Amino acid sequence: MSETRHTRLLIIGSGPAGYTAGVYASRAMLEPILVQGIQPGGQLTITTDVENWPGDASVMGPDLMVRMEAHAKETGTEVIGDHIQSLDLSVRPFRAEGDSGTTYTADAVVLATGAQAKWLGLPSEEHFKGFGVSACATCDGFFYRGAEIVVVGGGNTAVEEALFLTKFASKVTLIHRRDSLRAEKIMQQRLFKNPKVEVLWDHSIDEVIGSSDPRGVEGVRARHVKTGEVTEIPCKGFFVAIGHAPATELVKDQLEMHNGGYVKVQPGTTKTSIPGVFAAGDLTDHVYRQAVTSAGMGCMAALDAEKFLAAMDGEDIPEAGAYAAPASGPVSSPESAAE
Repeated sequence: MSETRHTRLLIIGSGPAGYTAGVYASRAMLEPILVQGIQPGGQLTITTDVENWPGDASVMGPDLMVRMEAHAKETGTEVIGDHIQSLDLSVRPFRAEGDSGTTYTADAVVLATGAQAKWLGLPSEEHFKGFGVSACATCDGFFYRGAEIVVVGGGNTAVEEALFLTKFASKVTLIHRRDSLRAEKIMQQRLFKNPKVEVLWDHSIDEVIGSSDPRGVEGVRARHVKTGEVTEIPCKGFFVAIGHAPATELVKDQLEMHNGGYVKVQPGTTKTSIPGVFAAGDLTDHVYRQAVTSAGMGCMAALDAEKFLAAMDGEDIPEAGAYAAPASGPVSSPESAAE
């Protein structure tokens, strides 16, 4: 049965940014509603060992997210297992429709829907995710000290990942399906000068190969895009670096975007192009994409929302339509087209 729920603050998304926003909003007595989405806990739920979360030398990603959810609930956040399928920011209060049939209205919204790494779409890639296949060098590179690593991609992301991984690996093979990189020239120079890096041109990945007991990557099969010749490259880690896709489907035609589709916020804040709408975490962060920075932005979003709502108390809330038209639409970035 459909119903309408109103809240002063609606938080959409349940990763580190969303749950942290819930904690701070609850402490501000805003009684927020947090809608988890189709993947409660976000990307950390598919991460095994997390060794860069302050206070935990090592913690399983799913366990960390369970603790965050419990913390948000304990402080007063109402956590709902629903998925927002549409969001109208042109009306006040803002209006969101859930898959459950529930309509959520809110005086302010925190967007924390995150971003997801782009994958190749191979069955073998999916099989070894978390067991040698990764899309985050800063998260998982540490586990491959002294090992051979393969990185696939040709843009800024791939070059940055490959260079970072040379800190740990004995050898890094960068595989690109073209005969030249699209990364910035200065980054290419650094890559080519690094003695640990070898570039395999004009190749695409056919398959990730490895063992099943215990599960782990042992190599990749790469195919020459012109000749069809297959080469098997041994490695213990396979990093997919073909970019990230922010989850902006709900707001892509309503909020100002930049850097290939990330939500643009005012510098030093989480304020978007529509007053009362705040964005936090990987949805807006095309630079760091770390759990700890996402949590920090979740805190900022809740505090920004608290100030916005306090200013609106006793006043007429401005019509959203006056702010809804972005100054400029989404633009492509070199990284988004790099692969």
